[in-house]
Amino acid sequence: MERLKNNYFVLVRLFLMVTFSIYGITEKTRESGVSAWILLLASLFIAVMAFGELLPEKYRFISVLLGIGVFAALMFLGEKSFILLGFFSAYELLSLFKNLNPKLYFLPIAGIFIPSPVPILTVLVATVLMTVCYLQHNFVIRAYRKQMMEDTITEQNLKRDMQEKEFAAKMEQRKSMLMAENQILEERASLSQTLHDKLGHNINGSVYQLEAAKVLMEKNPEKSKNILQAVIDQLRSGMDEIRGILRKERPAKKELAMLQLYKLCEDCNNKGVKTELVTEGDTALIPDPIWEVILDNAFEAVSNSMKYSKCSSIDIQIFVMKQRVRVSIADDGVGCSKFEDGMGISGMRSRVRAASGTIDFQTDPGFTVTMLLPI
Repeated sequence: MERLKNNYFVLVRLFLMVTFSIYGITEKTRESGVSAWILLLASLFIAVMAFGELLPEKYRFISVLLGIGVFAALMFLGEKSFILLGFFSAYELLSLFKNLNPKLYFLPIAGIFIPSPVPILTVLVATVLMTVCYLQHNFVIRAYRKQMMEDTITEQNLKRDMQEKEFAAKMEQRKSMLMAENQILEERASLSQTLHDKLGHNINGSVYQLEAAKVLMEKNPEKSKNILQAVIDQLRSGMDEIRGILRKERPAKKELAMLQLYKLCEDCNNKGVKTELVTEGDTALIPDPIWEVILDNAFEAVSNSMKYSKCSSIDIQIFVMKQRVRVSIADDGVGCSKFEDGMGISGMRSRVRAASGTIDFQTDPGFTVTMLLPI
């Protein structure tokens, strides 16, 4: 069927050509009968023109010129009952020129006044019909197909651009995750080095003093007691230093939260569910307790989607506004007609309520969790 749609004009032209040939033969039969030469030339005209359909577009002019030559031979023999084939040849000749002015397709109509056995009304109807057919195909349908081709190319380019942007987004997400991981590793290394530098001598010194106190415990109890008190003070000071270092050196909650969300997305993508994280606004404004709510509820929502929704994609969006942060986790799964709070949903509600926020659930289409939390 598709092949027929693409080649319909070939069938139209073949139909016109055969019809005009049969008409000429019929008219000649009425007058004096048809000779073998006339049948041969009429058949040759059809064969030549039909053969042209098998040639590449740039060689089609050969069949058109041969067809005009056969028509000229018919006219030379005085067979004017085949005059319609001449009009057909004229339109075929015009079709060879791609950028021709459409008005020129009306010129063959002037040939209706050429004397012939064919009634002028018949010639007029045939030429008008061919004018409409050729104009429609060469200008309307050809332009439509060209536009379709351009639209197809544009669509393919858009798809390619979307794929490139999607790939770039994934790479950016991966880059952000790696940067966060590297930063956390660097901070851990810095923390380890700091603890070693600050506390190593302190602890070693305390061990040596305890060994000395053990030796002096019986010989000089008072001195041993003073050494033990000094060790206690030193260790207490060391504990205070540890707390200070941990408060100073621990990774920011925001960085840890973003890293966990990126890893969550990567895990879902590895399992065949396209998952993306989109943020808008300054996420540094989100307090640490709110990050904990976002993380816990995001993990709960994504886990439910992976287990029950049969989804192919999950979108996690974080929009930071002036006084609120809006977080949504949406999948494109089957949703649910009957929604009941289970332990997971109840836990999500409790966490959001404790943070003085609101939470909403949309069950169709898909399943969407939307949180609005203060900052």
